[in-house]
Amino acid sequence: MRTSVIVREVGLRDGLQLVPTFLGTAQKIEWCCADARAGVREIEVTSFVPEKIIPQFADAVAVAEAAKAIDGLTVAALVPNFKGAARAMDCGVDKANYVLSASEEHNRANVRRTTEESLADFERIVAERNARGVGTKIVGGIATTFGCTLQGEVPAARVYEIAERLAAGGADELVVADTVGYANPAQVRRIFGRLTEIFKGPIYAHFHDTRGLGLANVVAAVDAGITRFDASLGGLGGCPFAPGASGNIDMEDCVFLLESMGFDTGIDIDALIALRAEVQTWLPNERLVGSVAKAGLPKTYKPKQPQAA
Repeated sequence: MRTSVIVREVGLRDGLQLVPTFLGTAQKIEWCCADARAGVREIEVTSFVPEKIIPQFADAVAVAEAAKAIDGLTVAALVPNFKGAARAMDCGVDKANYVLSASEEHNRANVRRTTEESLADFERIVAERNARGVGTKIVGGIATTFGCTLQGEVPAARVYEIAERLAAGGADELVVADTVGYANPAQVRRIFGRLTEIFKGPIYAHFHDTRGLGLANVVAAVDAGITRFDASLGGLGGCPFAPGASGNIDMEDCVFLLESMGFDTGIDIDALIALRAEVQTWLPNERLVGSVAKAGLPKTYKPKQPQAA
């Protein structure tokens, strides 16, 4: 049997967070449903941030609750602080992805607090989850792991320290992010190799393709033992602190890469391409990227069988 890997869809959160046009709630829910029919097992469906900051997520509760009704789907949501985490737990999401930055300057710009303050908030969130007795997993997300447009170099020692603090604070999983597209494969192998020694739970790799190294970094992470990845349909998304950033790695290309390497994603790429075409009609002003959708699948590729609707 082939080794199973998880490719989590983050287009509905990371992809949409910079899109100025509000995508309708019904369309977001259809996106979730179509992803699930294609075999996607986990989706980061929204972000519990104040509506005045990112109006795109004004319907976070409605989207999260609808996604929870999809059979077999693991529903994740990004949370920037304690209040956001409490809202996510109120909705019963499976995972609350709490993000902080290894870059002090990025953390202050992104969530208006120091990294130490964010770490303390993380511990409060875990304590709240435990006090409620709910099953929501609290995930520690480390942004700007490989470098920062504001601070520049981010010492690997600081990344390891944060990972140790998150582990000690009760993190169920980690998401390690190349937020601004600075990572290279050698760096990825080295840092993920050490992180797998520090943190024994699941670790997700979140890469951006800003400088064309996104999929190369996926291969490097696989070499380091990582089997969980974030990707966005059509490569939609980016970071507000990375001018010119081309966004997340493309979902269709990432699935094709992993399947071609012999891994089992469980995802039907043709179904993703069909969904991508529909999403493009919803967001006609957004530029979608990716090679598989453009060139098609090679005749040597054996596609996954579509799931029943």
